[in-house]
Amino acid sequence: MQVSVRRLALHPLALAQCGRLGGAVPRPAPRLLIPGTRTLFSDTGVWEKDYRTETRRKVEQWWHPRIMDIPSGSRRKKFYVLSMFPYPSGRLHMGHVRVYTISDTIGHFQRMRGHQVLNPMGWDAFGLPAENAAIERGLDPEEWTKSNIQAMREQLDSLGLCFNWDREVTTCLPDYYRWTQYLFVKLFKAGLAYQKEAVVNWDPVDQTVLADEQVDENGRSWRSGALVEQKLLRQWFIKTTNYAKVGLFDLPEWYGVKAMQANWIGDCTGCYFDFSLKVNSEETGETLAAHTSSPEAVFGAAYLAILPSHRLLHGTSSVRSALEKHFQPGRDSLTEVTARNLLTGHEIPLVISQKEAFDGHLDTVIGELSVCVGMHFVLIYLSSYILLLFTGLSREQAFHSITQKAREQKVGGHLTSSKLRDWLISRQRYWGTPIPVVHCGSCGPVAVPEEELPVTLPKLPSLTGKGASPLEAAHDWVSCRCPRCKGPARRETDTMDTFVDSAWYYFRYTDPHNPDRPFERPLADHWLPVDVYIGGKEHAVMHLYYARFLSHFCRDQGLVAHREPFRKLLVQGLIKGQTFRLADSGQYVKREDIDFTGEEPVPLGGGRLEVTWEKMSKSKHNGLDPQEVVQQYGIDTVRLYILYAAPPEQDILWNAKTDALPGVLRWQSRLWQLVTKLRGARQLGDVPNPSLLKKKEQTEARKIWDNKNYAIEQVTAHFTGDFLFNAAISRLMGLTNTLTVSGVVQHSAEFEEALATLVLMTAPMAPHLTSELWAGFPLLSRGGDVLQQPWPTVDPEYLEVPDFVELAIRINNKVCGTVTVPRQMSQDAEQVQRLVLESQLGQELLGERSIKRAILSPRTALINFLIDE
Repeated sequence: MQVSVRRLALHPLALAQCGRLGGAVPRPAPRLLIPGTRTLFSDTGVWEKDYRTETRRKVEQWWHPRIMDIPSGSRRKKFYVLSMFPYPSGRLHMGHVRVYTISDTIGHFQRMRGHQVLNPMGWDAFGLPAENAAIERGLDPEEWTKSNIQAMREQLDSLGLCFNWDREVTTCLPDYYRWTQYLFVKLFKAGLAYQKEAVVNWDPVDQTVLADEQVDENGRSWRSGALVEQKLLRQWFIKTTNYAKVGLFDLPEWYGVKAMQANWIGDCTGCYFDFSLKVNSEETGETLAAHTSSPEAVFGAAYLAILPSHRLLHGTSSVRSALEKHFQPGRDSLTEVTARNLLTGHEIPLVISQKEAFDGHLDTVIGELSVCVGMHFVLIYLSSYILLLFTGLSREQAFHSITQKAREQKVGGHLTSSKLRDWLISRQRYWGTPIPVVHCGSCGPVAVPEEELPVTLPKLPSLTGKGASPLEAAHDWVSCRCPRCKGPARRETDTMDTFVDSAWYYFRYTDPHNPDRPFERPLADHWLPVDVYIGGKEHAVMHLYYARFLSHFCRDQGLVAHREPFRKLLVQGLIKGQTFRLADSGQYVKREDIDFTGEEPVPLGGGRLEVTWEKMSKSKHNGLDPQEVVQQYGIDTVRLYILYAAPPEQDILWNAKTDALPGVLRWQSRLWQLVTKLRGARQLGDVPNPSLLKKKEQTEARKIWDNKNYAIEQVTAHFTGDFLFNAAISRLMGLTNTLTVSGVVQHSAEFEEALATLVLMTAPMAPHLTSELWAGFPLLSRGGDVLQQPWPTVDPEYLEVPDFVELAIRINNKVCGTVTVPRQMSQDAEQVQRLVLESQLGQELLGERSIKRAILSPRTALINFLIDE
């Protein structure tokens, strides 16, 4: 057996401390650490025997700034690991710590594999909380947001997370949202951004629009307490349904959330066609998109049907009065309004359906194969099959031909589902990206020219939370000139949904300081797709859908080469805290108000408690301050606990008394003890001499070698495949156990190699501890700290298929020994039985016995002889 010393040159500790080399040292030649970068133990010249709390604090204090300064890696192959950026609320929670620990661990691992790693961080900084703070406390939302960003960045730094801070992005800054507006203009010019009336939550007292989260469970306004009404307002939409089938429905299996996404999108078998509406043969200027599940039968369309709740009956439409005149509740109502199909040119009547709902979210459908009776008017049934006889096309051919023609003429034809709706992006809010459109009385809505972007938010003296969009109050800002005709115009006063900002931020990270365009294509093409995207499962539907939509759109615009933005999505579960509620009232109770001395916890004020595990929250009194937890247990302990307590996609029930936290504390101490053990063996300057090992010790050394290689194989697979960090830690704990009970420290090179490998593979998860262990290790590295070392690889000999196999022998299911057989014969039952019977063991145990049956295992090297007792 050859011991691998490719990366590590073994040498006595005494030589490392004095800097003099005497006697033969295996190549490559050792390199001593530079005195100017002496580590914690070198400062004192003493290696502390135990890993105590004070030792841990000194280790983390020393290594924290050095770990933060780790270079990004080589230029050979890129690896883009991205964790979903946070809203700057001002305080990190444990969920943040979990997702960023995972991304940081993957980043360290990939750097050790020689990859150029991009692990950026930024801020999803627009949104309602800042606006609410401005309304309630008179704060400037911009200053409030910037203050929170500063506080949270300091918290992230205190956790030792190695982000590429030089690529930081903040969505509320003009140098970012200028390009959000640029992409909106691209959508507008492509016909994918449009306006129509849609229902909003309306506070009749404050005369303002409310977000869903501002309406309580009783349907009342969070501020005025008024019963919220539903009101139609003209809103901006992005036509995401055009991409539902061609790109967004075919989600790769490896996302892990395909079922969630596909269920939300629905079955994309139908499509919309555009119609223009007429009254008394006169064009009204009103257009309507209607859905059909049988696009191939559009030439047989008999009528257009809308629901009684349709916006045309309740908003400001020019056909409202004509519809109301003929509307008869509870009946199909034929109206004098007609609809001209912009694809076929056919004109058909518009009917108000008696139904309260169509399939999914549809409110307008094409009636192809139906009979409509109303006002003594009969529409004749026209079968699609009769149509197909005339065209000479099969149904499938007609389907593809008609939808393709509609897409070419930009009058519909994009396959989508009845469940899916276009993306409503309008928000009647101040703190958001301004929509770059001006409204001109002559030209209609006109996009702001790209060279005039960004349209910046104006400063407002105060926000009241009352009335229409806050930007309406900025009169000088609202009044402008039309870019097209130069006449008087008004700016759009709605702002964008924050999901628009976060739908493209992964692009901006590749080129964050570009003043001329959102990103350079070569840089985006180099870094994207994101190799691993990490975040909460709650974002695995809408955010993922919108981000994928925008990536597909950018591909169609020639901005990037790829369509899919993410190779793999790693969703992580929640960290839940224990909650205590009074059984009679449901009120949450603080831990300090509970008596835990008995078998069951009891509130100090009396009553019965309900004990559950819920998402951490201040209101539930079950939250944890990450900095307090880190102060108590240490950065590495918290990281290891988060990775070990559960697989990433499962919830963690945070309980410091469970096995997980004491387990990782003990494991860190055992790692420290192993290095202490090896340092003791090398204290006198001994060099391992494998020739002094006895046969039993050689067998033990071989076992260590096997376990080391198996650990490398398994841990690497977990880090690159399933991301089961808990399983990786379990395997490393197993290798720790093997080394702890080993008695071959003095002359086993295998022991040192295995311990070095153990420290290296633990480094991405516990960088502070392992940096100190590596510095105190009684060997010389090729230079650099532990995170700058290459990731261990399996020894080639371990991967070689042996010529012979050790076959376990059982007699009547009892283990009796082993026999060595040639590998090429190991699956031939007759040959194996013959070789066993010819062996010394076989002659002793089976020579005089009557063998009823011999069973050769197809999976393991084992044969079982069934004999008469």
